[in-house]
Amino acid sequence: MLRKFISQNTFWCALIIVAGLTASCKKSNNAPDGDNAPQAVSGTRAELTKDSIYLYAQQTYLWNVGMPSYSSFNPRQYNSNEAILAAIKALPSTGGKDKYSFIDDGSVATQLGGAGEDYGFSANFDVTDLLRVKYVYPGSPADVQGLKRGYQITKVNGGGTSRSSSTDIANLNASIFGNNPSISLTVLKPDNTTQDIVINRGKYDIKPILFSNTYTVGAKKVGYIVFNSFTTNALGSLDAAFTKFSTDGVTELVVDLRYNGGGSVATSEAFTNLIAPLSQNGKVMYTTYWTKTMQDGEASILQNQKFYAQGNDGVTRLYSYADYSYKPTIAAGNQEVFKKRGSLNNLTRVYFIVTGGTASASELLINNLKPVMDVKLIGKTTYGKPVGFFSIRIDKNDLYIPQFQTKNQLDQGEYFSGMTVDKDVTDDLTKDFGNPAEKMLAQALYYSANNTFMALAKDNALSSTSGAARLQIDAANEKLDHEFKGMVETRKLRFK
Repeated sequence: MLRKFISQNTFWCALIIVAGLTASCKKSNNAPDGDNAPQAVSGTRAELTKDSIYLYAQQTYLWNVGMPSYSSFNPRQYNSNEAILAAIKALPSTGGKDKYSFIDDGSVATQLGGAGEDYGFSANFDVTDLLRVKYVYPGSPADVQGLKRGYQITKVNGGGTSRSSSTDIANLNASIFGNNPSISLTVLKPDNTTQDIVINRGKYDIKPILFSNTYTVGAKKVGYIVFNSFTTNALGSLDAAFTKFSTDGVTELVVDLRYNGGGSVATSEAFTNLIAPLSQNGKVMYTTYWTKTMQDGEASILQNQKFYAQGNDGVTRLYSYADYSYKPTIAAGNQEVFKKRGSLNNLTRVYFIVTGGTASASELLINNLKPVMDVKLIGKTTYGKPVGFFSIRIDKNDLYIPQFQTKNQLDQGEYFSGMTVDKDVTDDLTKDFGNPAEKMLAQALYYSANNTFMALAKDNALSSTSGAARLQIDAANEKLDHEFKGMVETRKLRFK
């Protein structure tokens, strides 16, 4: 599996381009222009890393057609790896679509495997400009200290929490999302009591199901699940939640993905099969379209990404990413079919609660189900990320650049601007998950009972805030958005 070799700590041998330029940089007949690429040239470690970033992009980047030659681009002219990546994202060949590429220190792989090592909470400004806790991971240091969604945060490490103060915003980013060993908060609880809390950074298992419940709506049973990240360790808890839904007789389901920026493709696929109707078994779910250079077997640079795996003959040996087939076929493992999972077989409708933070593997789940079920979206337009990647190890870092795009059984998958909602509702940070009065969940339950959404006249200001103030709050929240947004290939592809 492309990513599990790292996440499961099996042996990984990253023979990066720095160690083998000659074998990796030869121009193939069908590859993008690699003229004047270095052939076993010398350079500092930093210079060779810069070369690697560009040369991997030339052969594996989704928008590699039309990229300039190595000598024209000259990656060594840039003062940092991030600057090179920014220049690649700005190339005309991308059409301005790449808001996804990044370089990581290995944290993403750790989180994808379900291992947290931080405070275990995040925060946003609500529609009245108050900073509030937006979620807390169960079992995390923040949870142990009693922090809850909806608590107003009035001080962070002694600093203020004003959305309009650049000093406060900088302090919030450094304090909540930085690497400090601890953080001190002053919070105002719903009962109007104030509490000072100190949270120490620590390790914990990420449990992506933040809440689940079954509601009775007239004669119906409606399930509700808050799923915050597509980690590779989530399947056991997902199976258990859906077994409970089946026992409860659930016929409609609300899946809350409002803060879920994605993660494992395999987990998204399994989640799809938990929801999809049994009648879809054997029919195409979605197709993965890798870059043409990879489909044609011309991405020779992938020979440098090595790992040990069991081959088709059952023998374990050293392989590389170049040994996989990237053709968009079932035989290559790049066209998935529905395989019903679990016993919840009578769902008639699924509601997805979404925001601008809903991305990637979350959108894949929604897109997979749109052709086969009654799907309703509640909240705000999603992030827009129909592309994905696996990590490319270069020196001590992981390079993530889009290498594939997914499309559902109707060949739909161009939602680069996000998926629009059926009911526009603003996130209600004043209420905890599962509260029937929380504005997003309330709309789903109302639709279940009345087959229509609640009229705007019945919505309060939380749902109707608009204009300059709303835009300013959204802009402030973007500055506090450090959630991973990605669709990481974790399935078991097939060797050629």
